[in-house]
Amino acid sequence: MKIYWQISYFVIGLLIFSYGISMSIKVQYLGIHPWDVLNIALFEKFGLTIGTWNIIVGATLIAGTLVLKGKYVRIGTILNGVMVGMLVDFFLFYDLLPPQTNLVADILILLSAIILMGVGGGLYSAAHLGTGPRDGFMLTISDLTNLSISRVRIMCECAVLLIGLLLSGPVFVFTFIYTFIQSPIFQKSFLFFTDRLNTRFARNNVSM
Repeated sequence: MKIYWQISYFVIGLLIFSYGISMSIKVQYLGIHPWDVLNIALFEKFGLTIGTWNIIVGATLIAGTLVLKGKYVRIGTILNGVMVGMLVDFFLFYDLLPPQTNLVADILILLSAIILMGVGGGLYSAAHLGTGPRDGFMLTISDLTNLSISRVRIMCECAVLLIGLLLSGPVFVFTFIYTFIQSPIFQKSFLFFTDRLNTRFARNNVSM
């Protein structure tokens, strides 16, 4: 059944995506994604864990999406918000990550993390079980303001980055080029896995 493949895409995608986040946090001094800057800043300022703040921020955005009457909250949105935080804490707690050795190796780790986040995000999105909390919120803002999704994304991530900076979060050069690397990988991954899923079940329907 198609739903089993969708669940598989979703779970495997979240695992890959969360591992990518954990890898980037390992070498955070090089700069990380604005949302992770915020999570780390909150962790360093108020305690708890990075994954817990990921869940709290995600829950806040889901609540905001619902208040704004957004249509992008589904079961996958909620599972995404919870599972990513739990998985990031798991990978960091047990240190199931490549070791830091030198600057060149750390840059390779971060680039690998960005690729994994792009592929993982495209894979779980291709399952079409619901957007992530952040994407759902930004899509809702786009709907309400008639601004393009890319413009809303830039505005939201700049605001998040500013808050993270004010809280002394880890910001460096890679923070500012993340989107330019990750977004194209996400798009290609999303289109590839969506096509694979659709092709598989179109073929099954023809053979029935």
